[in-house]
Amino acid sequence: MVRIRVLVVDDHRIFAESLAAALAAEPDVDVSAAGSGPAALRCLERAAAEGRRFDVLLVDADLGAAAVGVVNGRRPAVAVADSAADGLVDGISLVAGVRQGQPAVRSVVLAERDDPRRAALALQAGANGWVAKDCSLSRLLTVVRGVLREETHLPPALLTGVLRELTAARKHRTESERLVESLTPREREVLRCMVAGLGRKAVAERLYLSPHTVRTHMQNVLGKLGVHSTLAAVALARRAGVGPADLEAAS
Repeated sequence: MVRIRVLVVDDHRIFAESLAAALAAEPDVDVSAAGSGPAALRCLERAAAEGRRFDVLLVDADLGAAAVGVVNGRRPAVAVADSAADGLVDGISLVAGVRQGQPAVRSVVLAERDDPRRAALALQAGANGWVAKDCSLSRLLTVVRGVLREETHLPPALLTGVLRELTAARKHRTESERLVESLTPREREVLRCMVAGLGRKAVAERLYLSPHTVRTHMQNVLGKLGVHSTLAAVALARRAGVGPADLEAAS
């Protein structure tokens, strides 16, 4: 029997334990649980290093919105990796990080409420499904097995809203790409440096230009992109798919 390895990630400890225990009762499912994004990443990295990668990640849409719970004097049915001092990683960011670091892992977002905008963001980040937390176990298992067959699962009530959000996002991305294409090659270099977080002096040193020239290029970039700050320029650049300058290549 081919077994499915599932990692539940939820900072509501009782929910994580309960869901993990229910899934563990299935004959073809191996399950672990983590109480935060950083703890989940450690579990994923450790499993990959040991040659037993997880197949599916079930992650709370509101991960990081509540503190990790403590269950007094009771041993969890499935151990939940704890992380009170780990810092916060929200659910969608975790999905994006896993998609980049371990693309074979399928991600399903568990949500307390229907939210077309956040569901669209989750899909853009690499999620394969969005499921209500109050769905039945049989429904969740159907989704888990479905995403392993390259299926994408959304509640029917969300489909129209999600498609609308994805269409709007594509429109914004297309407009951003058009604006970036209006830049000269040198201005694009400067923009990539801005995306990398470099200030004017650092950009000047990297591109062998005077600070005054860099300032002019930056002003031209802002003007052509129709924005008024470096932060807005970077956000637009990222929407257009512009990556940061490779800082290591220059060192």
